[in-house]
Formats: sequence, structure tokens, C-alpha cells
Amino acid sequence: MEGLLGGNNWLVTILIGFVVGLLARFLKPGNDKMGIILTTLLGIAGAVAASWVGQQMGWYAPGQPAGFIGALIGAILILIVVGLFRRKKPGLPPR
Repeated sequence: MEGLLGGNNWLVTILIGFVVGLLARFLKPGNDKMGIILTTLLGIAGAVAASWVGQQMGWYAPGQPAGFIGALIGAILILIVVGLFRRKKPGLPPR
């Protein structure tokens, strides 16, 4: 994963992952109950997913950063998939 998100520095990767995760949670409607660590992991996973898909489709070369927009789209897609599989808590019956 050399060159992930534009640098070899893990602090930069974590910071950009956090920003991407926050933006993804802001842009996707609904309440995604996540803390700061899961938000950061969401952003990093979105960037990794965007890099992998981009390389498989021929959009990016290996080692080339996926780009901020690609990471954001990847994070939003991960949020949607997680939302589909997350259990809904039963609410109170209607009055």
C-alpha cells in the first residue's frame, strides 16, 4: 500500500481518512452511529476500495493515489453497504 492517499506517512493517511470519513457521514443521509476511530477507518477503507477498483478498471496505476473524490465515493458506498446489513432495533409499537 505504498503511496496510499498521496504519502507514505501513516499520520497523513489517518488524517485524510478522518476527513474523508467525516465528509462521507455528512453527505450520506441518516444517522450512522460511529465514533472517531470508526469514522477514520471508514475513510481509509474508502480510499483503499477506490484504489483497488480504479486499478482493476485501469483508471489508476499501482502506487498512484486514488484521489480524494474516489476515496469519498468509496467511503459513501461502504456506509450504504453497512447500513443495509446493520440490524434495525425494534421500536415501540404504534399507538
